[in-house]
Amino acid sequence: MSGFPSGIWRYPTEIRFGVGAIAELPSAVKASGIKRPLVVTDHGLAGNPMIVDARARLDGAGLPNELFSQVRGNPVGSDIEAGMKAFRDGGHDGVVAIGGGSALDAGKTIAMAAHQPRPLFDLHVSSGGPAAIDGSKVAPMIAIPTTAGTGSETGRAAVVTDESVHEKRIFLHATMMPKVVIEDPELTVGLPANLTAWTGMDALAHCFEGLCAPELHPFSDGVAVEGLRLIKEFLPRAVADGRDLEARGMMLAAASMGSTAFQKGLGAIHSLSHPVGARYDTHHGLTNAVFFPYVIAHNRSAILEKCDRVAAYLALPKGGVNGVMDWVLELRERFAIPHTLVGLGVDGARVDEIAAAAEADPSTESNPMPVNAADMKTMFLNALDGRLP
Repeated sequence: MSGFPSGIWRYPTEIRFGVGAIAELPSAVKASGIKRPLVVTDHGLAGNPMIVDARARLDGAGLPNELFSQVRGNPVGSDIEAGMKAFRDGGHDGVVAIGGGSALDAGKTIAMAAHQPRPLFDLHVSSGGPAAIDGSKVAPMIAIPTTAGTGSETGRAAVVTDESVHEKRIFLHATMMPKVVIEDPELTVGLPANLTAWTGMDALAHCFEGLCAPELHPFSDGVAVEGLRLIKEFLPRAVADGRDLEARGMMLAAASMGSTAFQKGLGAIHSLSHPVGARYDTHHGLTNAVFFPYVIAHNRSAILEKCDRVAAYLALPKGGVNGVMDWVLELRERFAIPHTLVGLGVDGARVDEIAAAAEADPSTESNPMPVNAADMKTMFLNALDGRLP
């Protein structure tokens, strides 16, 4: 597209960005040392023309490949185990993951775990942790996002549900960072307006929680604040007009910025969203959007300065925490996001179980203020009943 900006960025990894960037796939695969890639995507995209086109590009470049698409919307351990088997049986030496966060997380986990000597769920951060992963056995991966939300393409982590205990497990290792990311706005054009909004709110949560995490990390803070600006300017446009390539492209950038920022940490939005998603199979970005204002309210005293910065930089009509809260609530209303968990089909039957799991979630340790299971229960019940203290 004439006049559309493009570029190659090498922070936090190599990102090939621009309309038509998918043409770079064969060279990206070869540059990463991959000779026989396993293409990983989800059920919904398996027959999509973009998958057919990507595989044809690989074939045309002399890169034999196979397709693995047994990945559901919230990937579970059995999805990963099946992908690991396909990887080993096919003699693959790398992964090309195409899709939303589920496909990218699955692709990263398959590439990481396929040749590890330990079982899959011995490797997550609350079990063996990064020290349990042998980095020399992690296969290289290319990430091609088709949604602008999770930012999994520029992260060193992946989330997979352990069906045996209905818990989302986080896998984390430096070698899980994709070698090359291809961000082509044209690949996101077919995403429906509601999913564009939900994934965009996920990116918003990543930038905001990354900024508010208490660790000193000025680099992440700068990335987070600019990511919030891009979301403010371009998410409404992307939802209103799915063919707005500038808006689609800037939201891809914002999503990648969100996952770059949250390497500093996340918080209670994600701590609550993870166990709810594992038990009720809710969309992750939508669940984050529902919890968002209730967590802001709980953390208010610890995020005053950060919200002052956000409100000033974004030129919000009102300053501080109230200005950020009003902005989040306005976005949720604009995008028809439910105000309570009831709108997601979530009830209070498992509140104590969810609160305990939220306290144990790895995101909790970087919440702006200390929180325990009782605090998590309060925020959950507020989100269930629509109470904003």
